Amino acid sequence: MAVPVSQMWTVASYVLRQKLAGRKRYPLVLMLEPLFRCNLACAGCGKIQYPAHILKTDLSPEDCFKAVDECGAPMVSIPGGEPLMHPQIAEIVEGLVARKKYIYLCTNALLLKEKLRLFKPSKYLSFSVHVDGQKEHHDFSVCREGGYELALDGIRAAIDAGFRVTTNTTLFDGADPNSVRNFFDEMMEVGVESMMVSPGYSYDKAPDQKHFMGRARTRRLFRTMLSNRKKTWRFNQSPLFLEYLMGKRHYKCTPWGMPTYNIFGWQKPCYLLQDGYAESYKELMETTEWASYGTESGNPQCANCMVHCGYEPTSVDDTFGSLRGFADTVKATFSLYPDKGALADLDLEVRPVHSYNPLVQIEAPSAAPQAEESRV
Repeated sequence: MAVPVSQMWTVASYVLRQKLAGRKRYPLVLMLEPLFRCNLACAGCGKIQYPAHILKTDLSPEDCFKAVDECGAPMVSIPGGEPLMHPQIAEIVEGLVARKKYIYLCTNALLLKEKLRLFKPSKYLSFSVHVDGQKEHHDFSVCREGGYELALDGIRAAIDAGFRVTTNTTLFDGADPNSVRNFFDEMMEVGVESMMVSPGYSYDKAPDQKHFMGRARTRRLFRTMLSNRKKTWRFNQSPLFLEYLMGKRHYKCTPWGMPTYNIFGWQKPCYLLQDGYAESYKELMETTEWASYGTESGNPQCANCMVHCGYEPTSVDDTFGSLRGFADTVKATFSLYPDKGALADLDLEVRPVHSYNPLVQIEAPSAAPQAEESRV
């Protein structure tokens, strides 16, 4: 099973309580960033571009616990930076487990074998290892030769020690659907619990701006990649969100679904955009102009975004919003999506829009993002 029954029940009962209380805006996952520094310099990441004094700053465990209690979401994702570089990460995790929060500690796994001794296996803790595809593609993406093997060593060590292990994969323009499908096979053979996959988002600070896909190209890739899927593949995501990526559903963004707390405070409006900060979760919810975000808003910053932090909460809300949504989710859970057209597309040559461009592109973008559907 992709997600433990206890976690599914916790999330389902939480969402239903929000529905019964008439709350239209509620958090599903808290994105807790205890630091920005990292031991990698990936071309698609905008976090490590901060000045040195910011990269040296950490959230204290008390800061983390206050944010978690204030937000109330049943799940906590701990990205970064690299969380395993935080000197008190074990104390933070221990405190969240004590609060019975389901934690996804996002890591590139370079330090995972070394740091495993600091943690105890728990149903509440999963190491979410960032692996961007097969060996060659992953090493290219993270700009480090041998990164894939180190990640696999960490994954195997964590599994052998009894920890829950999932993977998260970000895909960019030029991703080969055949290679990604083979990557899914590799991860299942290694023994990870489940996988998460999402298109990349063009952080303003990311060195490489040309390899983020537009919405039309994202749909083509995910339809080709996720149709005709294998029974062995397990995904740690809403089945309806995956259908959205495949172009089978139209969803509006839920920017408040995965609020972010980091060293600057509560980030407006979401994990991907920085339009100011609030001092409290209450202030975040009450002072953010939510109508100004999402593809429906006309905001050019949101034009090509299809990332899970904005649209997975929408799909989860859809699941529990009606009997039809729930029935669609059950059907999608067991569907292999036979599609002859997508099968034929697997034989097509992969031709990224910016194939002439090297992945590492350090020039700053000179124009605003193109509008929805105008960028392929």
